[in-house]
Amino acid sequence: MRARLPPKAKRFYEKALTQAERHDFRVALEVEGVDQEIAVLRLRLRTALQKDSGDLQLMLRGVVMLVQALATKYRLPKADQDAIAEALALEIEGDVWAREGAHDE
Repeated sequence: MRARLPPKAKRFYEKALTQAERHDFRVALEVEGVDQEIAVLRLRLRTALQKDSGDLQLMLRGVVMLVQALATKYRLPKADQDAIAEALALEIEGDVWAREGAHDE
C-alpha cells in the first residue's frame, strides 16, 4: 500500500529536496510509517556528505534525527541510541576532516 501525504506535507518535504532528490523522495513514499522519515534523513545525510558542504553541525543534527527515527522504529534502548549516534558522528567527522586535509595540500 502506498503512503499518502496530505498535499501540504508533501510540498513541505519537497521544498527541502533538490530536483534529483524529489524522485528518490517519491520512491521513499512507497514505504509506510517511520521508514519515510528514515529514508529522507538518509538521503539528506548522503547528499550533505557528497556535496563536501563541511557543515559539520548540520550533519551531526541529521545524525541525531536519524538515530531518533531508528530508535522509534526499533524501540532501541538509550545505550544503543548513543552508540549508533557516536559511531555515525565519528564517521562523518572523520570524513569531513579528511576532506579538509585534502584541501590544505
